[in-house]
Amino acid sequence: MKIATMATGGIGGFLAARLTQSGYDVATVARGAQLEAIQKNGLTLVTPDNETNVQPWIATQDTREVGEVDAVIFAVKGDDLDAAAEACLPMLGRETVVVPFLNGVEAAERLAMILPPENVADGVAYVSIAVTAPGVIQQTGEFNRFVFAERDNRSSPRLSSLRDAINKAGLDAPSTDNIDREIWTKFVLFAAVSGVTAAARCVIGDIIDNEPLGQLFRGVISETAALARARGVAVSNTIEADTWSYATTLPRTMRASTAVDLENGRPLEIEWISGAVTRHSDAGGLDAPINRALYALLSPYRMGTR
Repeated sequence: MKIATMATGGIGGFLAARLTQSGYDVATVARGAQLEAIQKNGLTLVTPDNETNVQPWIATQDTREVGEVDAVIFAVKGDDLDAAAEACLPMLGRETVVVPFLNGVEAAERLAMILPPENVADGVAYVSIAVTAPGVIQQTGEFNRFVFAERDNRSSPRLSSLRDAINKAGLDAPSTDNIDREIWTKFVLFAAVSGVTAAARCVIGDIIDNEPLGQLFRGVISETAALARARGVAVSNTIEADTWSYATTLPRTMRASTAVDLENGRPLEIEWISGAVTRHSDAGGLDAPINRALYALLSPYRMGTR
């Protein structure tokens, strides 16, 4: 099975390293210092247990060098989706499946406007990963879960093969009969973690210990869950309480990638997180004042700062 990671940042790099280690041919699509490091030194994965280094099958910026693959693990920032999707075209065959692992709930729909819809699946990733240096991926905590399915939830051999590959690599890739529910369940949590840890410049422990921050966090959960239900997504009736309970078990030093990007002056994905909740709530006649406020507070930094 031939697999490509588009691109090879945190999630893409993590999966590329583990799949390569498990014996699969993985093409790592990257650019800049990340690409140079992978080409020169391979891909290094640091986990709580050990450190490994692998040499991917291909490391390139030019997807024409890769050619047709069986699966594309699509994990880029939301603002980079359009250009990255177009770059995938040389890697697509009739049965190639593109599985997005992006923050937010709009990735598959956006991809299907650029790529042939029959090539696009949908997915969600639960893993805490950071690129700590060019070519070096670090996992925080031991949890990992990669859930994906065809957009109509039908079973398919191509996704079964990818699921088997990820499980064979020692990771967790369970099946699901409702990918929308999976994606929105994570989004209810991530919208809160992203918006609050970034806007308050804080970590999960601060939210748990500080009642006003906790109330703000729970407010984001409630607004996002209400939007999911209004859109017909079958989220749990207890998702608000369940999400808050789960948040209290997260590592106390954890914060969202949005907060890390803000600290480092990088562009923010807020258009696809608090901005998406605001936009879709407005369209559905719902009120989402907390998400709207978080979006406004972070919007001056959307394109990054020096």
